[in-house]
Amino acid sequence: MQHQPSWEQIIAASATLAVALVLAVALRLGAGRLTRRAGDTRWAWDDLIAKLLQDLAIPVAITGGGAIAVGILDPKTRIHGAIDKVLTAVIIMAVTFALARLIAGIVTSVTLARQGVASSVTIFTNITRVIVIGIGFLIMLQSIGVSISPLLGALGIGGLAVALALQDTLANLFAGVHVLASKTMEPGDYIKLSSGQEGYVVDINWRNTSIKTLSDNIEVIPNASFSKTILTNFHRPAQDMSLLIQAGVAYDADLERVEKIVIEVGEEVMNEVEGGVKDSETLVRFHTFADSAIRFTVILRIDEFGEQFRIKHEFVKRLHRRFRAEGIHIPFPVRQIVRADGNGNGHAAGDFDLASLD
Repeated sequence: MQHQPSWEQIIAASATLAVALVLAVALRLGAGRLTRRAGDTRWAWDDLIAKLLQDLAIPVAITGGGAIAVGILDPKTRIHGAIDKVLTAVIIMAVTFALARLIAGIVTSVTLARQGVASSVTIFTNITRVIVIGIGFLIMLQSIGVSISPLLGALGIGGLAVALALQDTLANLFAGVHVLASKTMEPGDYIKLSSGQEGYVVDINWRNTSIKTLSDNIEVIPNASFSKTILTNFHRPAQDMSLLIQAGVAYDADLERVEKIVIEVGEEVMNEVEGGVKDSETLVRFHTFADSAIRFTVILRIDEFGEQFRIKHEFVKRLHRRFRAEGIHIPFPVRQIVRADGNGNGHAAGDFDLASLD
């Protein structure tokens, strides 16, 4: 005979649900305030704990109130047992998703602490979230009476088929994990591939790596490509690097004086322009007797790859202005024109400034 709840039971169950709902709202608001307060502190762990409480407030309160209400209305029948299983499954999955978010947040915090606030490595976060949710799902099935042993066996057999079907995806996944584990590159590094792509690493996820070019575009490259190409990392072994600038002066210039002036300008740029390594040594190396000038290389130090354009800009302007003030000539390319007469003999027609021939 089906049990018919009395009015007292209905009122008690309704009151329980109402109290559970009010408690859920109160806990949610309290957890929200706690989250905002935690956001004002430098410690990252209090943010994660407050967010966990905020995620669990409503599902725990409502499912707990629902279980008590069902016990009041129908304490002994099969329906009560079925509803208990449903509520148990709901609370397990709610806790699972909250824990997945918490653990993923912990992984993200550790990653940021190691690689700086501008980094983003979603591959570890996604793997962690999938593992936690998978374990929670299996626990939920076991708790409601579903045997997971056949399921695990089926997953073992089906896993091979899935691996074959997702061969490229898995190759990119393991390539991304390998790149991060070997520390070949990390978010924030400036890299250049032999295929021509270059830019700052923005993110490494389960399938591809995103790099931001100097023109503020995003290029997406499959992770597996990094294992098949030559990669230059301009932030390894150190972020600061040498900047080589080519220049030349006329043959009649005093090279000792030229070297002194170039070093003075280089030191001035290093100490005054953002991106230069202060107090670093400026080097000048003469190397070629060219057609119209004696060529030399100026070696400066910059903080990182992206600063080279500002440093070059300022150095060239200041060196040009200083050379003009000091009377040092930077010659145009000159070519000697030889003109043959009627008998096939060559005669020099004079030197011509190539700029005047345009």
